[in-house]
Amino acid sequence: MIESIKLANVATYGAMPEVMEGLSQFNYIYGPNGSGKTTISRVIANTESYPDCSVRWKGNLPLQEMVYNYDFVERNFTQTKELKGIFTLGEAQIETREKIAAIKKELDGLSGKNSDLRKTLEGAEGKSGKKAELTELESDFRNRVWELKKKYDSSFSLAFEGLRNSSEKFRERFIKEHSSNKADLLSLDELKDKAQSIFKENPVSEVLIPVPSGKALFDIVSSRLFSKPIIGKTDVDIAAMIKRLGNSDWVKTGRKYFENSDGICPFCQQPTSISFSQSLAEYFDETYMREMDELESLTSSFEIEYANLADVLNTIRANPSRFLDVERFSVVVDLFLSKCLANRQKLQEKRVEPSRIITFEPMQEFLDTVIEQIVVANMKIDEHNYLVDNFASEKKLLTSQVWRYLLEEGKNDLSRYVSSTKALEKAISGITARISQNDIEIQILEQQVRTLEKKITSIQPTIDGINALLKQFGFTSFLLRKAPNGNSYQLIRSNGSEAKSTLSEGEKSFVCFLYFYYLLKGSESESGTATDRIVVFDDPVSSLDCEVLFIVSSLIKGLFDEVREAHSQIKQVFILTHNVYFHKEITFNVKRNKDKTLNEETFWTVQKTDQGTKIKKWKENTIRTSYELLWAEVRCEHKSSLTIQNTLRRILENYFKILGGISPDDICNKFTGRDRVICKSLFSWVNDGSHFIQDDLFVAIDDGQIDSYLEVFRKIFEVSGHPAHYEMMMGSAKENVAEQTQAASF
Repeated sequence: MIESIKLANVATYGAMPEVMEGLSQFNYIYGPNGSGKTTISRVIANTESYPDCSVRWKGNLPLQEMVYNYDFVERNFTQTKELKGIFTLGEAQIETREKIAAIKKELDGLSGKNSDLRKTLEGAEGKSGKKAELTELESDFRNRVWELKKKYDSSFSLAFEGLRNSSEKFRERFIKEHSSNKADLLSLDELKDKAQSIFKENPVSEVLIPVPSGKALFDIVSSRLFSKPIIGKTDVDIAAMIKRLGNSDWVKTGRKYFENSDGICPFCQQPTSISFSQSLAEYFDETYMREMDELESLTSSFEIEYANLADVLNTIRANPSRFLDVERFSVVVDLFLSKCLANRQKLQEKRVEPSRIITFEPMQEFLDTVIEQIVVANMKIDEHNYLVDNFASEKKLLTSQVWRYLLEEGKNDLSRYVSSTKALEKAISGITARISQNDIEIQILEQQVRTLEKKITSIQPTIDGINALLKQFGFTSFLLRKAPNGNSYQLIRSNGSEAKSTLSEGEKSFVCFLYFYYLLKGSESESGTATDRIVVFDDPVSSLDCEVLFIVSSLIKGLFDEVREAHSQIKQVFILTHNVYFHKEITFNVKRNKDKTLNEETFWTVQKTDQGTKIKKWKENTIRTSYELLWAEVRCEHKSSLTIQNTLRRILENYFKILGGISPDDICNKFTGRDRVICKSLFSWVNDGSHFIQDDLFVAIDDGQIDSYLEVFRKIFEVSGHPAHYEMMMGSAKENVAEQTQAASF
């Protein structure tokens, strides 16, 4: 059956959807012409034609829609010369009918099981069930992994390309990575370092830092000249004197002056012998001079090597690589250069005093530290340049490593999600499999029903049934017969002439209704008579006079009784009307407590406003008339002796004017004695034709006479052949119905 209907952007309905929810077996919809009732019936009949409207079926199992509205009349009566034949089951084939009934019962059972399974699967109104649990689980997990994405988006945004605006795509990628990611697990710092190179826009190669060499410098300071005094020849005659002086460097300096003093000692200004000059020359021999030249060369080389090395180091820190720890590097460079300067000073001292032994400040360990830092930086540069040379593959690798890190951080959430998902998917798969198996069995049973129906269906029972109803209700000038083709019907006069084109509007409407009425119990083909269906009546009493109105009401209410039976193929009924009297007749139910809604029914009103059609659901049958209010006074336990006479007169006028054709005199002649007098009294005002309250007749009666008037009032309906209407309007005599009521304003 239908659980809800949504209507929007169609006919008189606006963009804001009007929704009918909580529908039941019997659904009564009241509204004036043009308010939007027929649109409801059309949406039910052909939902696909209205893209902004929808119909939700219980258990997502659509039933056959049988809709009686203007479209049905046009399609089956106005636009065709003949009526399609309606196949129904023959009454004589008892055994086959019993087989069909048994299979139908089995079908209902399987459909019920599938409905329960679908409810477990999809929940009531799609708000619970296994699928909803799975959706909720996915939503929770999606939110959790999305938080991970936001946490690391600033560092690894390129790893999330194509996923940054969709949490659902991110969830799907996370699950995919879980099943396929085999990358190494790196630390966050390692990932960030790699990301600085790989995830940069258009990364370029970096130049290696030149590695300085201190070998030449260290070779210089390691020369033997610095660890021994440079002195002259020791075996000449003046060697002893120089040794006593302990300062050959002083003698060497004085020798320069002696060479320019013509044999006069530059220190004592005394003449010297020729042998003294020869002794000086022998003392500062070739070995001495060679060592002095070597010392000069070493000192000069040191200056050059130091200058070059300092220039290299200062250039490196003036234009540092991003891979070099510049601060630490500068500290060590400064220490190294300071040692170099100290040693340069010592070299100068050796030049001045060659006989001195000097010890240099250590430089090797500082330069080694400098070189070590450069080597480490160059290793990083090599790695970076390798990544640049292999950018595409390295980017792919880093992306995998980033996802591997995310998987590790979210492994607890993922584990819970995977285990819960497997359990739910297993349950969903099992339920779906059972539904599919039941569907197969349903198809097999339906085919069996169709096969059995073809054996015993016929269009003749419909002819017999409709003709019997036409005759029963006084339509004797025409009847239905089988057309020559054997599969359709014709309307003919008693003389055999065609009658369809000459029928009155009321006759056409009644015949078309009867055709639909029998179609509900049959099918337009040889099979399908047992198909479950829902039925919609949209203003079925249009163009009918009042007598036929009550006939139609009775036939429809008879269908209600069939619907209440579990074996009926009609599962749900919708009644749409603008006729107050038809609405009251069709909605009457002695089981209803006052006007409170029964579980089997719903009441709705449809009203056209400036904003479009509005649909409202009521907790009670809100459609009342002044006619019903008169009956409410009759039902009232404490009746007024001042107004009861005119109340009874108004009821008789309304009712018998509605029905028409009933003579008050004929009714009164069926009474005798005092009852006849009362009857004439009640009809006298009706015959006067008064329509105004100030014209009401009033004859004073006491409380005891009220019962007599009420008794005659009841008998008038009995003798006129309408006791059912009296019983319907009176309801339960013990019921207190003196509540305040108000007519709906339509």
